[in-house]
Amino acid sequence: MCGIAGLMNASGAPDERVLDKLADSLAHRGPDGRGRHVNGTVGLVQNRLSIIDLEGGKQPILDAEGRAIVANGEVYNYLELKSDMPGQSFATGSDCEPPLHLYAHQGLGFARSLRGMYAMAIHDPAKQRLVLARDPFGIKPLYLSEDESGIAFASEPQALVAAGRIKPEVDAKARAELLQMQFTTGLATIFKGVRRLAPGETAVVEGGRVTDSRILPALPAGGPAPEDLGRLLDELDEVLTESVDLHQRSDVPYGMFLSGGIDSSVVLALMARLNPKGILAFTAGFPGTRAHDEREHARELARITGARHVEVEFGEADFWSLLPQVAAAMDDPAADYAVLPTFKLAAEARKQVKVILSGEGGDELFAGYGRYRHAIRPWPFAKPMRRSGTFDGLDVLREGITTGWRDGIAKAERQEAASGHSKLQQAQAVDCADWLPNDLLTKADRCLMANGIEGRVPFLDPVVASFAFRLPDHLKVRKGLGKWLLRKWLETALPAARPFDKKRGFTVPVGEWIAKSPHMGDLVARQAGIREICRPGQVEALFRDGSKETGFACWTLLFYALWHRRHVLGIIPRGDVFSELENEV
Repeated sequence: MCGIAGLMNASGAPDERVLDKLADSLAHRGPDGRGRHVNGTVGLVQNRLSIIDLEGGKQPILDAEGRAIVANGEVYNYLELKSDMPGQSFATGSDCEPPLHLYAHQGLGFARSLRGMYAMAIHDPAKQRLVLARDPFGIKPLYLSEDESGIAFASEPQALVAAGRIKPEVDAKARAELLQMQFTTGLATIFKGVRRLAPGETAVVEGGRVTDSRILPALPAGGPAPEDLGRLLDELDEVLTESVDLHQRSDVPYGMFLSGGIDSSVVLALMARLNPKGILAFTAGFPGTRAHDEREHARELARITGARHVEVEFGEADFWSLLPQVAAAMDDPAADYAVLPTFKLAAEARKQVKVILSGEGGDELFAGYGRYRHAIRPWPFAKPMRRSGTFDGLDVLREGITTGWRDGIAKAERQEAASGHSKLQQAQAVDCADWLPNDLLTKADRCLMANGIEGRVPFLDPVVASFAFRLPDHLKVRKGLGKWLLRKWLETALPAARPFDKKRGFTVPVGEWIAKSPHMGDLVARQAGIREICRPGQVEALFRDGSKETGFACWTLLFYALWHRRHVLGIIPRGDVFSELENEV
């Protein structure tokens, strides 16, 4: 897990000062070392968080022909890849070296052999090209900016701003999506002139321009496969066990995030099976609020499995003190309130481990969300996903601010409608295209990397995905419950998890905390980013309302105000929410 960045100029050597700024801005992603490669028109930098081959795995890694690789992430099947290349000598024990040799032998199709999470850049001086690749689920990020001088890339868009490659100008359509849905869709980011490398994309850069691109899909083609419940349960056990085992490959201590829900309980059960000496599990709780507290249930599961359990309280004081730091970490913004406990959990976990496993992806692959059940109802009872936005009917935003907010999701829905997938698979695929990489995985990446810790997601594995996505619909959704087959497996593997209890969902009581400070609306309303999108007087009234119905809208505006201060105005936060917003610009 690292931070990577680089340049390929249209002509001339890369500016070393720009490379320095790129590396400096990504230092939090890799506190264990820094590497650089400059050759011709190409410059690559990497900040390393050392996880595998701590001493020998420094990057960039070069082969005998002068090809160089820098990578962010983990290739979990690196040992198997090495065994499949007899006669190939390896200079390191790093998991990121095999992709370099695969590229040498297989060319642009090398990513088909990788099983992991990654964003990587390979410089091939003989072919005078730079190859950029990202894993199919988009677990690891990569961003590009292109102008007449050439192309720049980085693990975070804020690095491109810090290096002077782009100006921090907001794209109105992406902002509309953020405000209405809490995340943005597609390749365009909220910054004008910056695009994401698509999940699964391998791009070729020649002469400072992208000249070729191909996509490795995350999900298999075809509709649901035939069923045999006994065989499917056995196969589920095999693929999950193998994936968790691979995701535990590490030369440093690891643990897990345990929410007490289905997905993290599955990970707990498997890690306990594979680690008889016990594991370390971290759970967040919200004391003194109306939010469901999962700690008691998680504590019991930890006791039964022999895990050492660490409970992390997140309270109102944490909300006001940590939010400016969290907004600063979320340069590609997602107004998902789960960023708050994730950030603090990562900070606490880093005191004892360097790697964390979590259950992201379980809902998307095994169909856990209630919106899937609404989407697959027969006409006229079916309802489209994300049919309403956060600010619909509130009369807070200026006219035209949310225009086109649903265009990106609608495009993904149209593409999936022609896929040959079932309606349930289509709903899952739409989430895997945008919600998963641009909200959940971005949240995890930024919150963990801001604290120097690596996050791993064993559900988002190509073998698991190939199995889960093609399950018959009725083995995903049955009797009003999603993830039915996963629950059935957990019923035997860890019955104390109570897998057939109704899903409660995860809630952070941001509205409850904000309602205690109604004057916060006055501070939010004065911010430059808010003044340009909101009607005069309406923000103050929204915050004074204090109702549950308006709580998420208040949270969204508060998050956006802090995000805009840091990433558009360039104001580095030094204090809590109150002190930050009281300092007008």
